[in-house]
Amino acid sequence: MSAAVAVIAGVMTVGALAPPAASAATRPDTVQQSLSALVRTDGMPAALASVKGRDGREGRTRTYTAGVGDLATGSKVPRDGQVRVGSNTKTFTAVVMLQLVGEGKVGLDTAIDTYLPGLVRGDGIDGRRITVRQLLQHTSGLPEYTGDLDRTTLQHRYYEPRDLLDIALKHKADFPPGAKWEYSNTNYLLAGLIIQKVTGRPLGEEITRRVIDRVGLRHTYFPAPGDMTIREPHPKGYFRDSADGPLRDYTEMDPSLGWAAGAVISTNTDLNRFYTALLGGRLLPAAQLAEMRTTVPADYLGTGARYGLGLASKPLSCGGVYWGHGGDIPGYETRGGATDDGRAASVAVTAMPTDEAVVKRVEAAVDTALCR
Repeated sequence: MSAAVAVIAGVMTVGALAPPAASAATRPDTVQQSLSALVRTDGMPAALASVKGRDGREGRTRTYTAGVGDLATGSKVPRDGQVRVGSNTKTFTAVVMLQLVGEGKVGLDTAIDTYLPGLVRGDGIDGRRITVRQLLQHTSGLPEYTGDLDRTTLQHRYYEPRDLLDIALKHKADFPPGAKWEYSNTNYLLAGLIIQKVTGRPLGEEITRRVIDRVGLRHTYFPAPGDMTIREPHPKGYFRDSADGPLRDYTEMDPSLGWAAGAVISTNTDLNRFYTALLGGRLLPAAQLAEMRTTVPADYLGTGARYGLGLASKPLSCGGVYWGHGGDIPGYETRGGATDDGRAASVAVTAMPTDEAVVKRVEAAVDTALCR
């Protein structure tokens, strides 16, 4: 799998750069310096961040930008602009599923075949032996579908969820259900199908009603089928087909390749609000939030990282952990989350890094924001 496709599975030529800008101070602080380095040293067209202080007051929220919003024109980066947030969508999907668990409509340890009878069958794959919990925690052994997507048609092609599932089921199971942890977007494809089957409504409607509207995420939405644009002010997103390839404008794209695993569009500030509300108990009953925070080791996400049910924890250099998810989709990468004491930070860059070292520096910018 190429580096570019590998990053999609985490769902998925630089011109002159404008001077970085900080909203909170005339002199760049450590967060601003981190963003500026991602642009100047790592070649990201733009970097954006939103940082919320411990008390959560509006006056304690700071937004930052670096780079340019459009490589062709050199235009400014919209402050707190909308971006595709990729696999942060998994947390939204998991919240809806856990709400249904709390309502007694779904069983966490019930086989997925109960809700999607006969649908999940393949080489070493049997929906009668995979539970809802294993989908949400990436312990099902289901193979990934993103590596088989045709990159020549990826940007503007619409995929039905069942088409993506068919791609995955052509492969052998990665391991027996429950044997280990391994990230696979196919898990959340099936989670979305279960939500639709149980509720009788489109997944996007349920995410909007149960999550986005409930906590007032005014700049967040789940794109409708065929909607390839980003509605509000946004920096353009770029994508390389290979590590040494040119950056291509990927701002307009069909997000159906991500669907329940990666389609949501949001802002850094809205993501901070979402994770803060989630940890604060505003979206789930205590029992379901505790299940969501019950984790297994997931070092693929970084040293010391652990994965719960659509929610990951990562250690902080200043002690403790933060909870979030992060996401990659052609055009954008996001990292961030919130702490139990109310701090939150989200960082976005406007190209998917093809170098793991750059990913680590994006994550380090989150650590800087939460620990400063």
